[in-house]
Amino acid sequence: MNASILPRCFRPCKPLLLIVFLILRAAIHAQQPTPPPDAPQPNFFARWASFYRQDWHPANPSAPTPSAPARRGLPSPLDSPPFPNSDWSYGGSPTLGEPDTASYPLMTAINNARTRTKIYGWLEPSLNFSTSSTTNAPEANDVYSNRFELSQSVLYIERLPNSVQREHADWGYHLTALFGTDYRFTTAKGYGSSQWIDNHRQYGFDPTLEYLDIYLPHVAQGMNIRIGRFISVPGIEAQLAPNNYIFSHSLLYSIDPFTDTGIMATAKINDNWLLQLGLTGGHDVALWTRDAKPSGTVCISYTTTSVNDNLYLCANGINSAKYAYNNVQQYDATWYHRFSKSIHMAIESWYMYERDVPSITGSIKPETGANPAFCLPGEQRCTAPEYAAVNFLQKELSEHDFLSFRSDFLNDKKGQRTGYATRYSENSITWSHWIGTTIQLRPELRFERAWDRPAYNNGQHHNQLTAASDLIFHF
Repeated sequence: MNASILPRCFRPCKPLLLIVFLILRAAIHAQQPTPPPDAPQPNFFARWASFYRQDWHPANPSAPTPSAPARRGLPSPLDSPPFPNSDWSYGGSPTLGEPDTASYPLMTAINNARTRTKIYGWLEPSLNFSTSSTTNAPEANDVYSNRFELSQSVLYIERLPNSVQREHADWGYHLTALFGTDYRFTTAKGYGSSQWIDNHRQYGFDPTLEYLDIYLPHVAQGMNIRIGRFISVPGIEAQLAPNNYIFSHSLLYSIDPFTDTGIMATAKINDNWLLQLGLTGGHDVALWTRDAKPSGTVCISYTTTSVNDNLYLCANGINSAKYAYNNVQQYDATWYHRFSKSIHMAIESWYMYERDVPSITGSIKPETGANPAFCLPGEQRCTAPEYAAVNFLQKELSEHDFLSFRSDFLNDKKGQRTGYATRYSENSITWSHWIGTTIQLRPELRFERAWDRPAYNNGQHHNQLTAASDLIFHF
């Protein structure tokens, strides 16, 4: 390994890697016979280490697992793990009718997971080797080429509403703290955004999600109202690492909206249909910034009774489309299809645009952090459209392993999203492997091309090849 790679991450990663070392060391020492009932109860660190020991080396792997509480609605189409989700996903709400059965190492150590409020998270170091020497952009999230780095260190505090029952209203909340290089991909103007927008720091902090959930059981077959800052609703991928098939992101996802602030209502019409209505301040901006403007979101989801197919359509963040920080108008369609219990695919496409974008050759200064467009000669402003499509194909190999292949196309017609007016293609393959339910390794190989002009390595290359991997350590 190139010695110059390591120092770039050493200082920010050191305290977090130390935590991992201490947990692993405690887990090794915890491999002792169970103490008799009258023995002193294990302390916090012993309980924490014991969780990992039992997760990685279960005493009786062939023993049947306890049956989960009944869910309300159609059965889950997928196994999770190894896949990131067991259901065809939708944003802006917890899965209505799904019981909260997850247990986490940290919460078990704190109070044996006896409360509905849960504290958990993960560390995600990553490493990539690239044919580009300066930057992998517009690739995400491993945008810094040939580096070992801490992509994400995330802490969640959440309480999920009980949406299985339909007797009484319930509530939940969620708080997220994210530190690492990936903060640049969740940054929203007004939420400590100067770290990236003004200073372009490699490492930073972002309070990515803060919202309140209110569950109303008697509206349709249950409705959840989410108020606060949340992940932009449509799409297959999400910025939080465990929610994705592949470590790196598609070009489609790397340039679309990341988070919205506002209110989102999600109603379960019946087992097949879901309707969402939302009002936000626009994409990637806080409500108190001058870029915020009332924006509407409408989504509809249909799942077949066989759960072999799901169609999810969204008009996201719709307003006048006048140029502002990330004020794109997004129309998104996602189709999930299950060929069998072990093979499924996910296809997403979107069309986005923004009006009155300053020309790169004009005299109008673009907003800080927002690119100009390659308008026609003589134009001071123009409409900047882009469209994209991506396909994921997955094969489950075992309860700990799956393969994923991704093909991706993006046409940034005026170069307003990537800085280069060109068509892009991208193909990636990954193997995802779980150790227990707490460690995930995702090595991948990725090739991409800019077809109309050089756009990689700061506009020097048409092609880029990367070999990369992350490791997600859940706590």
